Amino acid sequence: MYPELFEIPFIHLTVKSYGLMMVIGFLSAVFLIRRLSRNITPDPQLITNAALYSLIAGVVGARFFFVVHYFNQFQKDPLSVFAIWQGGLELLGGVILAMIVILLYLWHNKLPIRRHLDILAIGLMLALVFGRIGCFLNGCCFGIPTNLPWAVRFPYGSHAYRSQVNPDLERNRPDPHLELPLEFFRYVEEDRLWYPRLKPYEDLTQEQKYMVDKGPYRCLPVHPTQLYSSVNGAVLCLILYAFWRRKPKTPNSRNSKRLFHKPGCTFGLMFVLYGITRFFLEFLRDDNPFEFDSLTVSQNISIAMMLLGAALMVIFEKMKPKALTS
Repeated sequence: MYPELFEIPFIHLTVKSYGLMMVIGFLSAVFLIRRLSRNITPDPQLITNAALYSLIAGVVGARFFFVVHYFNQFQKDPLSVFAIWQGGLELLGGVILAMIVILLYLWHNKLPIRRHLDILAIGLMLALVFGRIGCFLNGCCFGIPTNLPWAVRFPYGSHAYRSQVNPDLERNRPDPHLELPLEFFRYVEEDRLWYPRLKPYEDLTQEQKYMVDKGPYRCLPVHPTQLYSSVNGAVLCLILYAFWRRKPKTPNSRNSKRLFHKPGCTFGLMFVLYGITRFFLEFLRDDNPFEFDSLTVSQNISIAMMLLGAALMVIFEKMKPKALTS
């Protein structure tokens, strides 16, 4: 786990692995979208501009979702909401707001919206590949304990470790996964109540450090759900690209009779496929609380995404052939 890759000299700011991977994913997606949209965009700079606006919107949306999800952490210091350099972004929120901004940008510049949305869907899945690697380096979005040979262990003090040594009533878990002796905790006062918190690693004795690094109190192995999600993004990117390549070159071409070949259908398929895979991946994750009908908020959003995607595919398929240029 490498949440901070290195520190910038003189200004003492650290480069976060999650943020860096998001930037790499963004640049990769922009490159791919520019390549795929060469025949439908009069000026490639328009795509670059849209990408820059979506990047800003993505950061704002990702931060907003994180703040809403963990609102209690910001009640004592509301200004910390803006301290994104301290970490705290949720990928799904960034994607949602970025897509809204791109839609408005395409509409404002009178660009063929549905054709660009199809290409955007492919680029988003490519960005997801790198974004989830950033999650793995950051240690967030961790999985449930498992004994599978490819399971991973996170270090003492990580998100996964703190989750395992504490009960989690929001996930219907009254007992911790890992029973840690009280001497590893210190008590912190919050709102006139005292809560146990893990001691910093540097405050542990040498014997305690050995026990949490190599002994009986090290982190339980968990599913590398971040890497599952990264592989899922790569697979969906390839599937969507192959599906997009089916589109007819002209309205009267031989393959124009294929089902769901019209512009916008690839975009709708992205919602269906990602909704399905994200729904089942959530069963392997151990970070999100159960919120509605014993499902996580991401699973409920996934159900909505599947329904929305299916509806979009049907609507776009029903549109008249002349809409192929839209």
